[in-house]
Amino acid sequence: MNTARLPPPTSPQPSSTTSISQALTSLHWFSPLPSSTFNFTFTFTSKPPRRRFLVLVQGTGNHTTNPTTTTFTSASTPSNSLNQTLLTLLRQRKTEEAWLTYVQCTELPSPTCLSRLVSQLSYLNTHQALTRAQSIIQRLRNERQLHRLDANSLGLLAASAAKAGHILYAASVIKSMLRSGYLPHVKAWSAVVSRLAASGDDGPLEALKLFDSVARRMRRFTDDALIVANSRPDTAAYNAVLNACANLGYTERFLHLFEEMPHLGAEPDVLTYNVMIKLCARVERKDLLVFALERILEKGIQLCMTTLHSLVAAYVGLGDLETAEKLVQAMREERKDLCKILRELNSISPSNNDGYVFDKLLPNSVEPNNSEPPLLPKAYAPDSRIYTTLMKGYMKEGRVTDTVRMLEAMRRQDDSASHPDHVTYTTVVSALVKTGSMDRARQVLAEMTRIGVPANRVTYNILLKGYCQQLQIDKAKELVREMVHDAGIVPDVVSYNTLIDGCILVDDSAGALTYFNEMRARGIAPTKISYTTLMKAFALSGQPKLANKVFEEMLRDPRVKVDLVAWNMLVESYCRLGLVEEAKKTVQRMRENGFYPNVATYGSLANGIALARKPGEALLLWNEVKERCAVKEEEEKSNSSPPPLKPDEGLLDTLADICVRAAFFRKALEIVACMEENGIPPNKTKYTRIYVEMHSRMFTSKHASKARQDRRRERKRAAEAFKFWLGLPNSYYGSEWRLEPVDGDDYA
Repeated sequence: MNTARLPPPTSPQPSSTTSISQALTSLHWFSPLPSSTFNFTFTFTSKPPRRRFLVLVQGTGNHTTNPTTTTFTSASTPSNSLNQTLLTLLRQRKTEEAWLTYVQCTELPSPTCLSRLVSQLSYLNTHQALTRAQSIIQRLRNERQLHRLDANSLGLLAASAAKAGHILYAASVIKSMLRSGYLPHVKAWSAVVSRLAASGDDGPLEALKLFDSVARRMRRFTDDALIVANSRPDTAAYNAVLNACANLGYTERFLHLFEEMPHLGAEPDVLTYNVMIKLCARVERKDLLVFALERILEKGIQLCMTTLHSLVAAYVGLGDLETAEKLVQAMREERKDLCKILRELNSISPSNNDGYVFDKLLPNSVEPNNSEPPLLPKAYAPDSRIYTTLMKGYMKEGRVTDTVRMLEAMRRQDDSASHPDHVTYTTVVSALVKTGSMDRARQVLAEMTRIGVPANRVTYNILLKGYCQQLQIDKAKELVREMVHDAGIVPDVVSYNTLIDGCILVDDSAGALTYFNEMRARGIAPTKISYTTLMKAFALSGQPKLANKVFEEMLRDPRVKVDLVAWNMLVESYCRLGLVEEAKKTVQRMRENGFYPNVATYGSLANGIALARKPGEALLLWNEVKERCAVKEEEEKSNSSPPPLKPDEGLLDTLADICVRAAFFRKALEIVACMEENGIPPNKTKYTRIYVEMHSRMFTSKHASKARQDRRRERKRAAEAFKFWLGLPNSYYGSEWRLEPVDGDDYA
């Protein structure tokens, strides 16, 4: 296994001198793409950009071009007849024939033909079409002719890539357009913002940055309203960026954007207030949820089921299943006084945190008793989505019986909109898998097939995870075969990540590597979870060099962003073998890349130090942990100091164990005090056993010189204090073990 080598990735990898933005142009489209299209057209600014437009690469020239009439200085153009033929096919929407004609061109077609071809390929929103559009971008990049494309084609490419799930590529296109002086259509950049806001990791932050970039570009054209008209954010664009704020819990930024909307002609709609409901839940302001509903009714905004979905999801997410159940029951009874019901159930005292923000967002919440709760315009019966959301609440609390009972109740509903769908059944399967009832989960899967509700990839992935967690890898492999041959569902990256993790659980690092290579051979792009899971396999099998190889490949992959989890896994791989110096170098490298060590990092280092038996390193580590614990949140915001640290039991117990074994009693008492401050009960029994076994005869020599006794005096006081804390006989008090006075010289 030590000789195992990672095969080359399926897509070209950039060299060490290639930027991430350049590398993104070489990505392939891996996942199936939706077939829906965009019903809008793109316009672009009449002013020329300040420099040539290059997607994802830095410009090599400084000539100025006009988006509508571009001139060329290097690349030759095919004959007019070929250009005319290609243009005619494109005007007739014969995209396939136009593509075949383009492939036959040994020279680049005209800018009009290129832009139209990229636009029409992007508009198709298919895997093949987007791959072809990307190949045109790649060819133009290689020939340094990307300035031939206009804003229409690039905007459509960005929007289509975002819709297909290739968010990094889409965001890079929009950013490059902005850097080059283009103003992308609002439908293009808002599609990217929307996808970023809903993605994990740093997606919401990137969505805010992209929104700000567009706003800064528009401010440069404040004197020409016509230029920014088609790029100005509309209600949908604001809803997308507000969703990013809600996911991050940024209340002040949410308020700023919300108040900015009317000034740009974007009036809040029902989806805006749905996002506001999410924000209230995110910052745990359950008392304000009902007022968001009332605000919708007061402003005369047409209510829809999505608002009620958001309310039920908010209460379920906050763990208030009782209110969620009563809300659903009121909807079943066709009651219109939902606001009154929610007010009566709202017994929580309002929080003062961000109070002024919500006073402006929801002014009706300031004096709620001055008016009667409004009525809904009509009764809304709960649908399958609301029932399923409630079921997810039961599942999270381990109430499997209630989950199954809800499924049975949904089957008996007269309204077909309330009947269980594939999401409902998948929720039941997830609840059963969570409790280890794999046989019952398979029965639900069989029932889905029997009643004609096809299971999707998510359903199979949940079952796959259940088998892997129970170490039933053979059944997991059998399920994959059934998934492919019987259901016709191709495994995705989540499926392979689950299988890789399952191999780790049965200590099969070779199997994990096999699945990783198979995934890439099938054209499925690894995610950061794929890389970190494979690193975990090598770390657990004691192969840090292979873990480092995987990490380096992850760094080179422009499709993923290395996070703190990946760095910690690399540190863990070294610490498991006691390679403290290599681990410390990795931590230093982590800091240079803008990552601060967290509790997991320090915990791995502490375990590595214990394994290497280097107590001096433990003292240095404790000093750093102590400094991080002393950092206040105000200091974190005011300067570039690392964020505050809240140590856990594993870290402090390991450090205390090392210090006790090394007779660093003063430091051990400091660590014990830190444990008590953080509500962690120290393991006195273990420390007592270590002291008795290793240090019970310390300072008992009768022949120590006076100089040696003086040197040991400070250590002796620390030892006596530590024994006092343990409850062992010491110089501070007598005990039932030793009733005579304790003579300090006896410990000399």
